[in-house]
Amino acid sequence: MDKKKIPRQKMSVQDPKERIKNFSSVALGYSKEQAVLEAKRCLQCKKPVCIAGCPVEIDIPAFVKKIAEEDFASAAKILKDKNNLPAICGRVCPQETQCEIKCVLAKKYEPVAIGRLERFAADWEMEHACNVKSVMCNGKTKEQKADSNISHSTLNIKHHRIAVIGSGPAGLTCGADLTKMGYNVTIFESLHETGGVLMYGIPEFRLPKKIVKEEIDYIKSLGVDIKTN
Repeated sequence: MDKKKIPRQKMSVQDPKERIKNFSSVALGYSKEQAVLEAKRCLQCKKPVCIAGCPVEIDIPAFVKKIAEEDFASAAKILKDKNNLPAICGRVCPQETQCEIKCVLAKKYEPVAIGRLERFAADWEMEHACNVKSVMCNGKTKEQKADSNISHSTLNIKHHRIAVIGSGPAGLTCGADLTKMGYNVTIFESLHETGGVLMYGIPEFRLPKKIVKEEIDYIKSLGVDIKTN
């Protein structure tokens, strides 16, 4: 199969006649079949410049390859190695001016839909209860998955306590990364809801609050303590 001849997959959207009646998500995401086909467009470049276009340097070819192989759990794990908020970033990150603009296919064709694939993998993980307490996912409970995420730091736990001010995307990411490094982190939020701009600045039809809360629950599962006002 000539990968360059596979058209970029269009994402399903809510019908305009219906969306004017609600505040639900407009973009509905990829189906499994669409995601796998889109992932197969990736050329798996020896020098993947798309990674340089990603602010957190996700191993884009690796997670895309896992989607092409229908190993969605591994794709989600690769994403979370560098990005603690993949379901959010897959929806609101400006990939078209970052990783996707670097895609080699973009020179003559349309770039791989990296953001949509990120969203698919993250949503798949949520839908299959990988981060839900007491539910097994690939043989591991939530607690076991959290332990495996920070196993590299538990052998050298740092007893310093760190306070992070603000629970917006920067604060959440900082708290999660520091916890993975072994620090004891508490995030302090002045408002009554965690999430900052994710909760208060982005409308529901663009970023559902349910998705934000799921991502926050994952960060809490790592051991981050969050205190609201």
